[in-house]
Amino acid sequence: MGRVLDYPPVWLAIFAGAAWAAGRLWSLPVAPDAGRALVLAGLALMGASGWVMLRGGATVDPTRPPTALVTRGPYRLSRNPIYLADAVILTGLCLIWQPVAALVLVPGFVAVIGRRFIRREEAWLRARDARGFDAWAARTRRWL
Repeated sequence: MGRVLDYPPVWLAIFAGAAWAAGRLWSLPVAPDAGRALVLAGLALMGASGWVMLRGGATVDPTRPPTALVTRGPYRLSRNPIYLADAVILTGLCLIWQPVAALVLVPGFVAVIGRRFIRREEAWLRARDARGFDAWAARTRRWL
């Protein structure tokens, strides 16, 4: 089971499942249209970020050390736009299924991703190109 948990989409699915279950237990659809818009925006950001990474020669596999430091496109605004997209998607799903759950689930998801993935990826990037990573990190926030 440990290998499955090495992928951020699995964590997104776990947290989304919790939001769905919360919505089944206590339905409170407040802003489903806004939620759908956030899900679409998150998917668009994820797609654009993945495309920029691939074009930059970087791997999108979070279990392997990065093959390039990408600082263009969405990476000019966020060091982790794919994880940001995951958080936006989760927020949208919470708005669709159970908005109150977002108060716990979204920060929880961000904490798990930060501890389990971002710290390791940043260490790998710093080891690969300390000067480039430090310059990028100084001008670009981790999330947004």
